[in-house]
Amino acid sequence: MARGLPTIASLARLCQKLNRLKPLEDSTMETSLRRCLSTLDLTLLGVGGMVGSGLYVLTGAVAKEVAGPAVLLSFGVAAVASLLAALCYAEFGARVPRTGSAYLFTYVSMGELWAFLIGWNVLLEYIIGGAAVARAWSGYLDSMFSHSIRNFTETHVGSWQVPLLGHYPDFLAAGIILLASAFVSCGARVSSWLNHTFSAISLLVILFIVILGFTLAQPHNWSADEGGFAPFGFSGVMAGTASCFYAFVGFDVIAASSEEAQNPRRSVPLAIAISLAIAAGAYILVSTVLTLMVPWHSLDPDSALADAFYQRGYRWAGFIVAAGSICAMNTVLLSLLFSLPRIVYAMAADGLFFQVFAHVHPRTQVPVAGTLAFGLLTAFLALLLDLESLVQFLSLGTLLAYTFVATSIIVLRFQKSSPPSSPGPASPGPLTKQHSSFSDHLQLVGTVHASVPEPGELKPALRPYLGFLDGYSPGAVVTWALGVMLASAITIGCVLVFGNSTLHLPHWGYILLLLLTSVMFLLSLIVLGAHQQQYREDLFQIPMVPLIPALSIVLNICLMLKLSYLTWVRFSIWLLMGLAVYFGYGIRHSKENQRELPGLNSTHYVVFPRGSLEETVQAVQPPSQVPAQDPGHME
Repeated sequence: MARGLPTIASLARLCQKLNRLKPLEDSTMETSLRRCLSTLDLTLLGVGGMVGSGLYVLTGAVAKEVAGPAVLLSFGVAAVASLLAALCYAEFGARVPRTGSAYLFTYVSMGELWAFLIGWNVLLEYIIGGAAVARAWSGYLDSMFSHSIRNFTETHVGSWQVPLLGHYPDFLAAGIILLASAFVSCGARVSSWLNHTFSAISLLVILFIVILGFTLAQPHNWSADEGGFAPFGFSGVMAGTASCFYAFVGFDVIAASSEEAQNPRRSVPLAIAISLAIAAGAYILVSTVLTLMVPWHSLDPDSALADAFYQRGYRWAGFIVAAGSICAMNTVLLSLLFSLPRIVYAMAADGLFFQVFAHVHPRTQVPVAGTLAFGLLTAFLALLLDLESLVQFLSLGTLLAYTFVATSIIVLRFQKSSPPSSPGPASPGPLTKQHSSFSDHLQLVGTVHASVPEPGELKPALRPYLGFLDGYSPGAVVTWALGVMLASAITIGCVLVFGNSTLHLPHWGYILLLLLTSVMFLLSLIVLGAHQQQYREDLFQIPMVPLIPALSIVLNICLMLKLSYLTWVRFSIWLLMGLAVYFGYGIRHSKENQRELPGLNSTHYVVFPRGSLEETVQAVQPPSQVPAQDPGHME
């Protein structure tokens, strides 16, 4: 590959010099990622991953075709849904400072198969997301030169009219992905420096758009003469929310980068909260001024912000906006290409994906093979495909990952620490038996009541009122309650989305079914809340569990059901391909299965000897892949 791309190879050597990395003294460090990212670095990674893709790609299209000026409500609802999911990611990122994000969180709570499917889904999200952003980046740059790039390509290369394919091969989009992949492969410091630069320019341009946009605002553009504030009604707002949700997916890059954070327990939750607040404020303010500057039905969905200034006679401002959009989309592209190989690295480290992607370069300390291989794949898709129709597909995959992470938070809160005498995951000793499935985690909760209630046991104050629950295994009660909660959440979503349209329920039937499922949902939450949870004062934890994760689950399900059936068909095909990879390769090379050798007679529990997830993650990863830790940063 280096011989085929001499420019990229020379650029990589230059970036290695910029990193000023010392020679490694320990060969075991070759498979470790480097802890070098501060809270500011993580925050700007999150901002870069969010502000750009939605602001310049989605805002105009959703405003014109889906929600009208009410697009700002769509962004607001999407921000609330993202906040609920972000809290779950923040707790996991602080408790499990390892690369892998939703894949790893699902692994330690629900088991290997579910984790692989989530990881497989996140891979597609990053690949298509990177390609879509690159196409948008190319389109904005092309518009600055009066579409001369597109005209040149169509004249000298050709064009076609094929479904799912672009009208012409976009060499510019493919080239920017290859260039960004080369920079990302140079190390986290180089990626962080570039992200800082582009993020600062992007935020300044957003501030310029908001200030100048409000001076040009015309309230008449929200009047009934122009269609009103919400011309597509509540349904349009919710449909817009399902698409706008894609604009906030970038915060999970912070969780995916937690292994490279200097102080993950503090910086990960803080960075997620700050970056999400900045992104939500930027989206709502910009969509407000956009629909106040010009009528929503006159927007150009491909370059709405620049076109709005053109329509008002501020062509010079349109050029500034176009330049800012390019910088913003550069940050998104860097964030996606930064996270993508780290998800692949985590899956390969567990043996579920090809082992070449588990190698970390000894100098740059990043997974170079995954960066370059998936960078080439993303570039190929950007070269040929028209990816606008797949934005909903990306939202579906992200919503599903968020749902699993929220469920994992509930699962882990009711897990019990193993007794002090039991061998822990971090303790060397006899070979062991592994319990890692979803039901195993809950059934491992003990049945013997101690003087201090353990997680998963009924709270002593409620035993006089709920004594009938005390006769069952705590793990069984929690399992059934969680299952009922998930089933009722799915039913609530189906009733809300399809009750009046597809199902054609009478009004009384709609209300009755919604009331019954809501009662079941609340009862399951009450049963879960009646049991003792894990509490860690030294870590960030979500308040009001299981309520907040449960609300996140319901909202995610409703948004998923608002997506088109073709999205679900494509998603099902992709999942079938993932199952083929798992059963064809992953299950045979899984490090977890390789440890379960015949003749083992002792037990190794995937529970927390001191309520710590760090030991659990070390137990489910091969020793050579467990990153080196700095105790000063971990405590």
